[in-house]
This record gives sequence, structure tokens and C-alpha cells, in this order.
Amino acid sequence: MSERITYFVDVILPLSIPNTYTYRVPFELNDEIAIGKRVIVPFGKSKYYTAIVRRVHEEVPQKYQVKYVETILDNYPIVTLKQFKLWDWISDYYMADLGDVMNASLPSNFKLASETKICLHPEFDGDLEGLKEKEILIIEALQLQEELTLIDVSEILNIKTVQPLIKSLIEKRKAIVTEEVNAKYAPRYQSFVTISEHIESETSLSNLLNELEANKRNQKQVNALLKVVELSRWSEEGQNPVPKKLILQEEISESSLATLAKKGIIEIFMAEVSRLEQLDTDVNEIKELSEAQHRAYDEIKRHFEEKEVVLLHGVTSSGKTEIYVKLIQEALEKGQQVLFLLPEIALTTQLINRLRHYFGNQVGVYHSRFNQNERVEIWNKVLKDDPEQFRIVLGARSSVFLPFQNLGLIIVDEEHENSFKQFDPSPRYNARDTAIVLSKLHNSKVLLGSATPAIESYYNASEGRYGLVSLNERFGGVQLPEIQCADLEKETKKKTMKSHFSSFLIEEMSEAFERKEQVILFQNRRGYTPLWSCEMCGWTPQCKNCDVSLTYHKASNVLKCHYCGYFISPPASCGACGSRKLKMLGFGTEKIEDELAIYFPKINIKRMDLDTTRARNAYQTIINDFENGDIDVLIGTQMVTKGLDFDNVGLVGILSADQMLNFPDFRAFERSYQLMSQVAGRAGRKHKRGKVIIQAFDPNHWIIQKVMNHDYENLYKQEIVERRNFHYPPFFRMVVIRLKHRNRDVLEMGSATLAKSLQNIFKDRVLGPEIPLVGRIRNFYIKNITIKFEREASPKKVKDIIREKIDDLLSQHDFRSVRVDIDVDPQ
Repeated sequence: MSERITYFVDVILPLSIPNTYTYRVPFELNDEIAIGKRVIVPFGKSKYYTAIVRRVHEEVPQKYQVKYVETILDNYPIVTLKQFKLWDWISDYYMADLGDVMNASLPSNFKLASETKICLHPEFDGDLEGLKEKEILIIEALQLQEELTLIDVSEILNIKTVQPLIKSLIEKRKAIVTEEVNAKYAPRYQSFVTISEHIESETSLSNLLNELEANKRNQKQVNALLKVVELSRWSEEGQNPVPKKLILQEEISESSLATLAKKGIIEIFMAEVSRLEQLDTDVNEIKELSEAQHRAYDEIKRHFEEKEVVLLHGVTSSGKTEIYVKLIQEALEKGQQVLFLLPEIALTTQLINRLRHYFGNQVGVYHSRFNQNERVEIWNKVLKDDPEQFRIVLGARSSVFLPFQNLGLIIVDEEHENSFKQFDPSPRYNARDTAIVLSKLHNSKVLLGSATPAIESYYNASEGRYGLVSLNERFGGVQLPEIQCADLEKETKKKTMKSHFSSFLIEEMSEAFERKEQVILFQNRRGYTPLWSCEMCGWTPQCKNCDVSLTYHKASNVLKCHYCGYFISPPASCGACGSRKLKMLGFGTEKIEDELAIYFPKINIKRMDLDTTRARNAYQTIINDFENGDIDVLIGTQMVTKGLDFDNVGLVGILSADQMLNFPDFRAFERSYQLMSQVAGRAGRKHKRGKVIIQAFDPNHWIIQKVMNHDYENLYKQEIVERRNFHYPPFFRMVVIRLKHRNRDVLEMGSATLAKSLQNIFKDRVLGPEIPLVGRIRNFYIKNITIKFEREASPKKVKDIIREKIDDLLSQHDFRSVRVDIDVDPQ
């Protein structure tokens, strides 16, 4: 008998722990264990988690007593070696725990934990046939109790490992995992109807119909059978299964179908179907590029011969998408996959329609608005390198984690957008930078596209690290919009302001409506009004959990905190002095919508902000209505600035430029220019020159002047000098350490201790500790420590020192409860 090998596995657990954990593999699982498969493992006193196998070896751990792997969940690895390399890079570069990276990467339904809850399947009819004894016990317990956790099931059966039994019940459609917790992926099934196989000829079908029609009571069955024949396209050569719900929509009753099935005339069966939308889209030929587009395309191809990354700096409406399409086509012809990264889910609506116009169902979408089962299905199709579907993946930042097998091209559209950066929770990664690392792992190419590139990206291109291609003219000879500034200071003095609208903007809107043109108004603040204030003493209603004032939302008639969700009813009097003289200060998108209707009562006005787009298809509905001309004015926050293309927008209004310019951040001017230029680009798209009105109290501000002159190059030249002089990116790297605690005194002492230990090494490169703009969120007080260090310095050494000093702090008894978040390359 040959000697049995004892294997151990290092696994990544979906927890915020820095290292992998080692388990012993039972001998009977030796042949099945593999890197990238999911396993169920015990962790802690009585909890079980789904972990990913990172390494298989024969080294016995010395520091702790090893536990056994309970079971293996997969027949094949669901995570690739290249993904593991990407996870390692993210963990190392962004100073995040591997478990956090795993949690960000995998759809939740890939993870079963002890806290997971199960309930009976909605279609369960009491039939226990084919179930094992322990499975029957679980079903009987669920009939008595609506929900059970896996811990409950473990106690009922008196066994530790219940995940395989739960998995079996899910597959047999006897139980499901409740949606609000981490669940195992369950395929989607649907009822189908076909004509029974024994009806082989038209003669036998005709005889059957005559037999049924002989009895007038069978008329409903006859109608049902004829409808099945029609919809299934039944013939002697074959038939197509018909979804049962489609037949029921034709006013055929459930009982008629059941009777036909009982007689053996039709068959009703369940079959697995895709959750993903299938479109019968006719694939169209790709358009010919204009002369300017062709030059840009050729330059991109030439740069790709020498460089991995190319920056396409193309003005708004220059036709960057058509160049993307041409490059995508080339990648598909080579049998490669394409990742198309977008900063906002809103952008996928228009772009997916444009890409499907050319590539049909090879285009797929992956983002957080999909439910977890849909995300698992997409994951599996990408993993299997499906030749028909998901060759092109359109997605927000999380799509960089998909298991690509043959990735040839990554396109990052609107690459300057800060929404590519994850803020909370960890890992706080930048999807644009992560995509560049991903491309190196796959030996693929990256195209960054923007009308207003990030200063760092443009610097890298100027220094020769990236290829740089410029596209300076709009497609079809359309002129860039005419940008004018309304002086709010003068209008306020002259008393010509109408609420928050200058007389200049009101006049231009009236003229646009007369020309049957649409208008976009941009205000980067949602809600009705940001501030209520007492006229007598200046009191404002504050959030009880955060150091912010409450924002009034008229639709729900509440004052709400945008950080923690706390809300109150509007007060009738001042909370300090009791005065009833309360006034509203400032304005958000909701107030603009309300007040614009006073001046233009016959105009159809809609908002596009976080409050109006919470539902899954809300973006699409608003965008479609605007495209179809059902909306005259679209009022929005940053969502309206990002790459949307409308035919009939004659005027764009930016209602408060000063608000952006005065934000205390070293990127404030760059961001202001980008936002104003991007929203201005929505004006005058096809065949007409648009107009943009910027409302500001300081119309001579140099950033506004640069926007009016479409002068990105000089903005870049001035900003890059400031960045060099004051030690900001791209010349210096930045790491922000964010400390949080419920006790302000503990936080003060802890942050001062950490800052001092860092200053002993990094000297004046350490700034802080300082209170951020919002110093308390969800009852946690916050202090920031910023470290700026030269790009030439070793990032690894700097980060190792930072980790060491944080570990030293947390090892002290007084500071163990301090929460520490690290943000590398903050946005």
C-alpha cells in the first residue's frame, strides 16, 4: 500500500485579518483539493466560513494547532492565479488585508458563513421524495420555524459541517438562502411547455384536436393546445420549448395546461435559464472613422507597439467611442476579452446600447446594481471564457476583479473621475491604476480616455511613461459650446436674480424652450436646502451622530443627515432660543426643481441624483425619457457630467461655480475645471453649437476663464507648478492614516502618539494629526495624519514603517480600541 501524503492548505478567509491561515486536508479530499477552490473551514470557537485555497503544501504549521478542512465546495477553481497576483498587489500597495480584498472581489453568493440563514423554497410543495434522512430533518425544522441559521441546523443535526447538506437542498429546490445574507449561488429555473413526443405527425395532432373538440367542455383545452402549437412552432421536424409564463399571458389558464399535462398531451418541465438579459440585437457594421479619428486611431496603434498604456485626450463629442469600437473589434477578432471601465453605472445605459449596436450579446454589464445571483452568473461566464457572451465587459470599478482568461484590451473611459477610487470599506483601491496592473498580468493594452485628464495621467504621458494622443476637434465639425459667465454679484446688487437663477440664465432658457431645445442644469448638491437657520440666534439643526447640519428634503419632509441617515421632522421653532423665525439657506437639486416650475410651469422638469436613481432601472428610465424628448429640463448632480450624449441639448447651466472652487482640497481647481468642462460638453452635441452659462460671484477666477476658453493645457501647466512647489502628486506620494474612536480624549492621545512616532522618522513629511472637514461620523471622532514622501523613496519601506508604527500603537492597552484606516493615494 502506497504511503498517504498529508497535505496542508493556506486559505484566505473573508475577514479583516492580514495573513492566510493554514488547515489540514483530510486524506479523502487529497485528489480534489486545488488552488482557487472554495473550502469550508472552522475559524474561532464555533464559526464556519467559506475560504479560498491560496496554496497547497506539506509544511506543518509550528505556531498553532492545525484544524481540518471540512469540505470542498467547487468542482473547479473559481479564482485564477492571475487574480491571486492582483489580490496580492492590491493588498500590498493599498495596505489592505487579503480578506478585505477577497470580500471586495467575490460576489457575496460565493460565500457561506455560520450566520447564513435558510428558509423553505417558495415552490416547495411538501414532497420529500429523494431526500436523505438529515435533509428531511432540516425541512421539518423549517416547516416549524420560518428561518434557520447554519448554526441552528448544526445543533439540530448534532454535526459540525452542514454546508454540503444545505447546498444539496438548494440544488434540489427544497430550500433557499435568504437574500439579505451571504448566500450560495442558486441557478435560476423556469417552467417550459412542449407538445408530448408521442404526437409525431400532423395527422396525430389533428386527430387529437378532433377528439377534444367532440366535447364542448374541452374548448379551453383546445385553445391552450393550439396556443402551445403556435408558440412552440411545432412541426414534424421539431419544436421550441415555450416559457409557461408566455402562454399564461395569452389568457390561457393554469388549469387548462395542467389538464393537458395530466392527459399526456403536453409536458411541463423546469429548466435552468440565464438571469442575464438576452437581446435579439441586429449587429450593425462599424462606422468609418473621420479623418481626425483615423489619425488618432493610427497614433494609438503606433504607441501600443512600444507602450502598455496610452492616454487619449479628446475633447467632448470628438468621437472617442468610435475609436474604442474599432479597437474592441480588433481584440475580438484575436479571440481576446475586453474590459471597458466606466466611473458611473449611469453611463452603462447609453454605452451598452451603442456597443450592442455593433457587437450584440457579446457585450455584458457588471456592477453593484445587479443582484448577487446575477453577479455569480457573469463571473462564471467570464471564467469559462464563453465564446458567445461577455467577450466585452462594461462595468464600474469592481469589474477589475472578474476572472478574465484572455484579456487583450482595457479601456478606462473618463479616466479622471474620482469615483474610480474606492473610499470605504477597505481595500481603498483606484480601479484605473489597478487596471494598469491587471493589464501587465495579462500582457494586454490599456487605453485611458478623457476630455479633461487627471493631472497625474497627463504628467505620465508628458514624461513618456504613457503614449499621448490628442483629438482636438468635435466629430462632424460641430463647434465647441459657447461658454459665458453670469456675474451673480452684479445681479444680486441690481436685484435681478430670480430665486437662484440669474436673469441671463432665465432669458437663455426661455429662448431654448422656444427653439424646442432641452436644458441641463448642474448643481452638485442634492436635497432641497442644505441649511436651516434661526434668524435670531443662528442655531441650525445638527445630526446627533455626526458633526454636520441636517439637509432638508421636501419630498419626504424631513431633515436628513447624508452621512449616517439620521433624520428628524422640520422643527417649528428654534431649538436654542425658541424663536419661530427659521429660514432656509442654500439650495440643492430638489429646490431647483421646485422653484424652476414657478417660472416655467408648462415645462417638464426631472431630477437625476442619488435620491431619484436608487431603483435598479431608474437611471435608464430618466435617460430614455430625456433622449425621447419627454423631459425638457434635466437637473442633476455629478451624474449629468459624465459622458452622456443627447441630441437636442441647446443650453447647459452651472448654477454655483464658487461652491466647487472654494473647496479646501489641493485638487479643488482641477476638479472644478473637470466638472464644469464635462457638463459643458453636454451642450450642442449633434449638428449645432450649444451654449453654457456659468453662474459665479467671481467670473474672473482663472479656472472659470480656462473653462470658457477650453484651455486644458494651460490649466495643467499652472497646476503642475503648484504641485511641484508644495509637494503633492505626481511628484510626491501620499498616505492618509484615519484614526477613529468614540472617546475624543482617547483619539487625541492616540493620534498624537502615532504622529510623534512617525515624525521621528519622516520628519516634516508628516502633517497632522488634524480634524477633517467632518470631525465626527456615526459617533466616531476622526483625526487624520497625512504622510507625503518623495516618489524616489521606496514605497515598500515607507509602508512597512507605517505598519510597524500602527502595530506599536494598537499593542498599547489604552489604544487597542482605536480604529485605523489607511488610504494610499487619496482622492
